[in-house]
Amino acid sequence: MSDPGESSAPSRPRRKRKNYSLLILAAGIFLFGVAAGTLYYVLRPTTLRIAVGPAGSDDQKLIQLMAQTFARDGSNIRLAPVTTEGTPESIALFTAGKADLAVARGDLNLPANAESVAILRKNVVVLWVPSGIAPKGSKKTPAAKIKSLDELAGHRVGVIGRTQANVTLLRVILTESGINPDKVTVTQFGTNQLAEMARDQSIDAFMAVGPLKSKITADAINLTATVRGEPKFLPIEVSEAIAQKHPLYESEEIPGSIFNASPARPDDKVETVSVNHLIIAPKQLSDTSVGAFARQLFTIRQQLARELPTAAQIEKPDTDKDAALPAHQGAAAYIDGNERTFLERYTDYIWFAVLILSGLGSAWAWLQHYWKRDEREQYAAHRDNLLDLIAKVRKAETPEELAEMQGAADHVLREALDCYDDGAIEDGDLSVIGLALEQFHHAVTDRRSLIGAAAPDMPRMRVHQN
Repeated sequence: MSDPGESSAPSRPRRKRKNYSLLILAAGIFLFGVAAGTLYYVLRPTTLRIAVGPAGSDDQKLIQLMAQTFARDGSNIRLAPVTTEGTPESIALFTAGKADLAVARGDLNLPANAESVAILRKNVVVLWVPSGIAPKGSKKTPAAKIKSLDELAGHRVGVIGRTQANVTLLRVILTESGINPDKVTVTQFGTNQLAEMARDQSIDAFMAVGPLKSKITADAINLTATVRGEPKFLPIEVSEAIAQKHPLYESEEIPGSIFNASPARPDDKVETVSVNHLIIAPKQLSDTSVGAFARQLFTIRQQLARELPTAAQIEKPDTDKDAALPAHQGAAAYIDGNERTFLERYTDYIWFAVLILSGLGSAWAWLQHYWKRDEREQYAAHRDNLLDLIAKVRKAETPEELAEMQGAADHVLREALDCYDDGAIEDGDLSVIGLALEQFHHAVTDRRSLIGAAAPDMPRMRVHQN
């Protein structure tokens, strides 16, 4: 029997219930924090480092403009340009994993995991020879000494640009044209040495590799025309064969008058080869990130072109499986219209999360059942005690005994209600207690009548029967 004085102190189930509430609150705060952190991680912009160089080049200006536009538009992808000394250094950073993207030429020594994301421009090969300056007073138009590629053997070619890739490309052209490249002397000039190259009388032919609208190429042609006479452009008639044997190169045509309208330079279209200058990404880079980058880039391409005309040359890469430099799967999905939706990308994760939450719910239910086992056992003991009290009531001899048993019944009622409030017992269990109490009170009333004692006020428990 419990001391009535103890009823003012919180019962153990009430203390447990308070602890459970705190635990549930802590678990809720934890789950909210996890959900908020996950949402922030999923929705935050992804920053991609892109290597480009040299500083002040058209490539560097274009990438810087992309980065500024992405940030200004609040895009999901942001760019962090990493300025290098040139393309070789950009590729080195890319290979070392210190850059997520890089601007590079397709015929350079790219790592095996490099894949294309976007073509920034096509660099075409322009080969020309000077016609010479006519003597004063002569009405005869001078003719170029070299009329075709076949006649380059034994001559010197001035190549614009210090990169070895241009020399390698020239040797490929010569070889496929049936010319021994060792019989052609090559002298390289920097892009800041165009005037020196034009005045060098030992140079018999010139070569530039760049976009059709390249100012460097146009300036070189105009300078040589001023110093050495009107240029004659040499067609690369084996351009198709070169493209077949060397997939990194493509057959291309130089339109007439592209470099100058009057006089027309060239006066007709000229067959040549080209090589792509592009943005590359490692194969393992997230398809979602690359796809989002490609989508943003081609969406704002015209906007970029209004600020920087060279952006108009940006093209989508070849998505064929057998392309020489395959498109990244993320870019290819965007270009081919096969991008997966959010649900398609994350269905597996969502189902996994549902399974985890279901498992956690089951575990929580089991833990609750485990934690409340003592209360259920206590309920069963109180129920049995109440039934024992009914038997004892029928043997009571004095009103004091009945009053003591009444106090014990009150304690049983209090404990049962605590268990019910705590979720340890169900409505049916509470109904059993109510039925037992009803029988107990009937027994007390009958016994008081027999022993002739006055009946004190006795609490009644009304249980709602479902």
